[in-house]
Amino acid sequence: MTGIVNTAQADAWNGYEGAHWAAHADRYDAVNSGFNEILLAQVGPDDRVVDLGCGTGQLTRLAANRARHVLGVDLSEPMLATARARAADLPNVRFERGDVQAHEFGKGSFDVALSRFGVMFFADPVAAFARVRGALRPGGRLAFVSLTELAGTDLGVVFGAMAAHLPRPERSGPTSLADPAHVRALLAEAGFRDVVCTYVEAEQVWGRDVTDAAEFIEAWGPVRHHLQLASPEAAARARAALAAALPAFAGPGGVRLRGAAWLVTATR
Repeated sequence: MTGIVNTAQADAWNGYEGAHWAAHADRYDAVNSGFNEILLAQVGPDDRVVDLGCGTGQLTRLAANRARHVLGVDLSEPMLATARARAADLPNVRFERGDVQAHEFGKGSFDVALSRFGVMFFADPVAAFARVRGALRPGGRLAFVSLTELAGTDLGVVFGAMAAHLPRPERSGPTSLADPAHVRALLAEAGFRDVVCTYVEAEQVWGRDVTDAAEFIEAWGPVRHHLQLASPEAAARARAALAAALPAFAGPGGVRLRGAAWLVTATR
């Protein structure tokens, strides 16, 4: 492990946030796994792959079935412990705790850098992406998915119902890379070329039923944080609004939302 400079995120992902993801790895994978194949299309059998913000390692393991070697990097020890346990039978996978902004990847060590919603939390995104560029061979490829703006999406409907009762967040964290023009500028400054942002969608399963989904969403780190910032009365109204919004997405297969993301690809 090299130095940790993004200390706020390190604290979060080694505290409640990381512990919750590790404890509910299958549930978070049910939310995000619809985007796996979109990313794995970038991987070939001879590729050396790095998975940025690998979390509990589902994408890392799937990439290992297609690639020569895969490294998963994350700030969170709780999530990495789960990732290592689940990849114990894969000889071409390893995991390291590290901050992408400062991690010593080794110059030109990888052919492909992937990330499934793991690159939106950099304190200094230009520095982080420049570090990733240095880790790629000339002609190496970057591919990640990041959230779009929530307005007009299923998740926007659900969170919009809560928003009137909670402090208004600035664009940060999960939606920090929601503007394609901003993403293109960041990656160009970091030295990437051929930057393309493509709108993609996938089904996301949030719970078995409305009650289950509401409890899970309330416990998700960003939502929990904003509920804690609100007064108890406002938080109660936000929870009621969430419960009222979810039935529109409930069916025999559970509570399913259509997830929206930007697939961002670029070349060193």
